[in-house]
Amino acid sequence: MSRYVSADEAVQHVRSDDRIFLHGVAAAPIRLLEALVRRAPELRNVEIVQLHTEGPAAYTDEALQDSFRVNCLFIGANTRQAVQSGRGDYTPVFLSDIPSLFKNDVLDINVALIHVSPPDAHGFCSLGTTVEAAHEALHSAEIVIAQVNPNMPRTHGDALVHASKITCMVQVDDPIPEVFLPPLTPDEQAIGRHVATLVDDGATLQMGIGAIPDAVLKELGSHRDLGVHTEMFSDGLVELVERGVVNGSQKTIHPGKIVATFVMGSRKVYDFIHDNPMVAMLDVAYVNNPSVIARNPKMTAINSAIEIDVTGQVCADSIGPRPYSGVGGQVDFVRGAALSRGGRPIIALPSRTSKGVARVVSMLKPGAGVVTSRAHMHYVVTEYGIAYLHGRSLRERAEALIAIAHPDDREGLAREARELLHLRVRG
Repeated sequence: MSRYVSADEAVQHVRSDDRIFLHGVAAAPIRLLEALVRRAPELRNVEIVQLHTEGPAAYTDEALQDSFRVNCLFIGANTRQAVQSGRGDYTPVFLSDIPSLFKNDVLDINVALIHVSPPDAHGFCSLGTTVEAAHEALHSAEIVIAQVNPNMPRTHGDALVHASKITCMVQVDDPIPEVFLPPLTPDEQAIGRHVATLVDDGATLQMGIGAIPDAVLKELGSHRDLGVHTEMFSDGLVELVERGVVNGSQKTIHPGKIVATFVMGSRKVYDFIHDNPMVAMLDVAYVNNPSVIARNPKMTAINSAIEIDVTGQVCADSIGPRPYSGVGGQVDFVRGAALSRGGRPIIALPSRTSKGVARVVSMLKPGAGVVTSRAHMHYVVTEYGIAYLHGRSLRERAEALIAIAHPDDREGLAREARELLHLRVRG
């Protein structure tokens, strides 16, 4: 049975050369990390395997590089500089495949640092806001150290873990990190309107966090009988549930349930998921399995990108050769939606960055990673409209994408498509 100790005592279980799994997103166990960093002078070559986390990441500081090295399966803002400078690593992997890395000892986990709700009357804690790969990591790890927090929502499904599986516990009473989105821009609102036209009544949705998913959700108020099967969701979904727009009545699997693997947003969404039987927080190996995704009819997957070339290649994890985020679940859901009866895989992005740099390009930047291949592509949406690519030739794709690029970029894109790609496009 697990026991309560101080954070400094708990991290004494970590040894040099260990590989640690770090619970992700809003569930990052900050107090355990602070204690681990205090042990830096005693430790060497500790690898910290993680996805995106909210909060500080002092273990990535240059001064601690002999003690800790981060291995990001998805890069967040707090680890980006370490990865781009070479002090940390980036491992590209489908989100659905990550649990198998732990289960099959491709990444053998020695210690799992997790963040849970207090044990209930039956001894069960909850992983709360973040199940994703933590469900498998804690079962694969030799040692499990839990930060126990009464502010962590108690969620159902694969989130439940019995206290007997936990080596030691550390009591904290800290707020869960919150994420607030800025007001939508006119371009983001336009993208939301275009995407909403592709969402049928009775569709099952996958969407993430950020301006574009938020813009889409704001346009779905008049829809009916929507369902959700998604890797994550945020505040924007709550109102649609309260209004009855999202009820899951047409879903084939988990009807009536919102299926997700992590949640990130404000206290509003954390309160919504707390002890809510409508929300099933499940292992990402299941949630993001394309064959599972495809079982829901009209599966509509809405994802974004850093840039897309005129043949349909999507870069979503790097800016040129510099790793920026990760592969994540984009390909899992693009493929799953494509296999769904009446499904629609959608990539939505502004035609330009906030600094005026084109995001629809003739060729991706040198060194850019292709996350979603041209063969996967169906719908692309910008503020200027919708392009449909599936079954289209390279020439037809280029014409369709140029038509939804920024107007000031279209002439140059057409010229480059002809001169560099030898495509006889119009314009």
